[in-house]
Amino acid sequence: MASKRQQAALGLFFVTLLWGGTFVWMKLVMNSLDSEIDEYSRSGVVGIIVSARFFIAFALLLPFSVQARSALKSKEDWKGGLILGSLMLPGFVLQMIGLDTVSPAVSAFLTSLYVVFTAIFSVKISDRKPTRMMIVGVALATIGAGFIDGVPHIEWGKGEILTVMCAIFFALHIIYTDKITKQLNPIAVTSTSFLVVVLGAFVISLIASSDIRVLESVWQEGVIIPLLCLGIFGSLACILLLNLLQRHLNPTHAAIIYSFEPVWATLYGWQQGLVEIKIWLAMGLLLLLGNILVELDESGSSNHLSDEAGPE
Repeated sequence: MASKRQQAALGLFFVTLLWGGTFVWMKLVMNSLDSEIDEYSRSGVVGIIVSARFFIAFALLLPFSVQARSALKSKEDWKGGLILGSLMLPGFVLQMIGLDTVSPAVSAFLTSLYVVFTAIFSVKISDRKPTRMMIVGVALATIGAGFIDGVPHIEWGKGEILTVMCAIFFALHIIYTDKITKQLNPIAVTSTSFLVVVLGAFVISLIASSDIRVLESVWQEGVIIPLLCLGIFGSLACILLLNLLQRHLNPTHAAIIYSFEPVWATLYGWQQGLVEIKIWLAMGLLLLLGNILVELDESGSSNHLSDEAGPE
């Protein structure tokens, strides 16, 4: 029978399948809002889209979960949600602003640098330090993600810099998810963290646009369907699974699994005509090799911290 760690690894791999699609959905949304961006500012439009995306996720989670509703009355769940939400908020806003000027494949690769940042931050923050085998896995995964779309030709403009900044926040989110979901109910902190992002992104939108009419961006033609996909799949399904499953893995191991995102983003982008498919996609095999090395390393360990029980 598969261990909790193995089940979690498989579940998070499924998350990357959905997350790969978010790069295309975000790009489709931004491509549909050129006139709104000119009128309300890029940050204003992105803020309201991120807020709407997480409102959809929050509104769907609340009726079906007692833990999600009770969390709204819990001081501890609000503390945990505030930390996780405050890390997700700048991550998703910076990522989407950056995506307006870069391709889904480049955005996915630069975002996947959270693999490297997670390993670095784990040394300072997490009590679950990466092993030497994990460091090798990080290197392989990063190289594989970088060359999926060919030899990287990244022009370091505003979009690229903002995307790397978002990767830093996502790395911190991965590490603190490991800590917080071991102490608090994962569904409860999912609920409060969603609401933190909803409110925070809405405030960002109003400050940046100085016009409540920025809300009109949400129901423009070409926006509603990808926005629903972002809310239902990219936020609700992915982050809920992340909070439930990641606590059974070392944060660095989880980050390496997440690095499969660029593979799916490239394939989905190609299907939508946003990315040109190349033989370099085979470099994704390095991602697989990196994950295999880490799994062998953890399977050979006599003390699986990742299998420790957390709140259910």
